[in-house]
Amino acid sequence: MTQPTDTFQLGPLALPNRLVMAPLTRNRAAADGTPTPLMAEYYAQRASAGLIIGEAATPNAVGQTYPNITAIHRPEHVAGWRQVTDAVRKAGGRMFLQLQHGGRVGHPATSGHTPVAPSPVPLPETIFTPGGHRPSVVPREMTAEDIRATAADFAAAARGAVDAGFEGVEVHSANGHLLHQFLAANVNRRTDAYGGPAARRIRFVVEVVEAVADAIGPERVGLRVSPGNTVNGIQEGETEVIYPELVRALRGLGLAYLHIVFADPDSPVYRRIRADWPGTLVANPVLDELTTEAVDRGTRRLLASGAELVALGRPFLANPDLVTRLRRGAPLNPIRDRYLMYVGGATGYTDYPALDAHPSSDSMVALDGARVV
Repeated sequence: MTQPTDTFQLGPLALPNRLVMAPLTRNRAAADGTPTPLMAEYYAQRASAGLIIGEAATPNAVGQTYPNITAIHRPEHVAGWRQVTDAVRKAGGRMFLQLQHGGRVGHPATSGHTPVAPSPVPLPETIFTPGGHRPSVVPREMTAEDIRATAADFAAAARGAVDAGFEGVEVHSANGHLLHQFLAANVNRRTDAYGGPAARRIRFVVEVVEAVADAIGPERVGLRVSPGNTVNGIQEGETEVIYPELVRALRGLGLAYLHIVFADPDSPVYRRIRADWPGTLVANPVLDELTTEAVDRGTRRLLASGAELVALGRPFLANPDLVTRLRRGAPLNPIRDRYLMYVGGATGYTDYPALDAHPSSDSMVALDGARVV
């Protein structure tokens, strides 16, 4: 049986274990999107993950979602990320970078631009800006030229990520952001080649992924999806049709992986994707509690369902040495304050404690089933 601590070959990358640090927006970048030295410390602390997927970085200015979100479309962004990847590599780790365009999840008070979307359908809730929560604005419907330019921006961002030292990138088509908006019937009301039936609603996602793969090589590219997820006001419609269509369109590209958020092994959509996707599947479990036992249970369940890698978010956030804790069966740090997840500074970010360098003399059950002392 596959163990979480087993090694895995992800294309050219040899991973020391199958535990992936999921992309976690932490709002610690400078106001212009440049990563900071504090971020380098944070990621280096978590370098024992089999793979780190760096937090969402915007490929252009209009794609910015919230204040202090990272970006990857200017030279200073590349230089800032280079500090992060250097620190992680020195600590023995490996990183991809997630590329995310917010689409209608944005505000002029934050980005300086009117957000864009498949159709002029606003976010059905307020959005956080530098001045606090504000009503969302009606996004501008993307033109055909906007669509072409945005795909090109994703490709340029991917090249910038490689220049910054990342091993690859993850294209974000989940959680209600721009690419997911194109998949969703309630936001995508277009009547052209990018709207209507599922086969047309997937077109923009496919074109972005193809552009990124052409730019840096498909073995460096992953795609993240969240089938059925309603976050940010999304109602996909035809979920059971959209994702098999998307898998069919992408399966021949030779991508590094497909990443499913909130994966449920009992879901027919999940089972269909696993059956149809010929490459590596990364799955993110739904955790009802942040304990060693819950993480162990969720991880093993996904590995048993056919996922090759398991992406964990909150467990890595609060436990820089998560892999060690799981190996030893040691308790996990709780998240102290959710507010601290999204404000600047070291508190609630780089100050989560690691285990003592010497394990307890008590015998514990390790994640790989062995007993350690």
